[in-house]
Amino acid sequence: MGPFSASKLSGLPHSGRTDASSGSLWLILAIDRSAKAISQAKAASAQEIASGRMSVRHVAAEHFALEPGEAPFDIVFAVRVGALDGRHPEAGRRALDRIAAALAPGGRLFIDGGEPLREIPMPTRH
Repeated sequence: MGPFSASKLSGLPHSGRTDASSGSLWLILAIDRSAKAISQAKAASAQEIASGRMSVRHVAAEHFALEPGEAPFDIVFAVRVGALDGRHPEAGRRALDRIAAALAPGGRLFIDGGEPLREIPMPTRH
């Protein structure tokens, strides 16, 4: 996980929750296969985690699944996800299947690849 500009969220739908101090409320779940990256994310985002706006989970994209009772996501950002860069086709297929299963109907997947983010079309789920 690297630095991520909130400006990349501009114009994208959000959870629909709001708070008095900032208006729209983004709820963020960061996942990574690297324990070191998760540790760094926890340290760098302690305030966001304490506020309940962010959580982190140590898991590879191709093994990610919603936890029981966890709502599906409207948007997924994949930042430096090796399984989605084309070098590991089988892991990429598994990651896309897992992401699709975690998206709400109409949910969208964006991959870092410059400015703007690149959107990956997701299959329609019924």
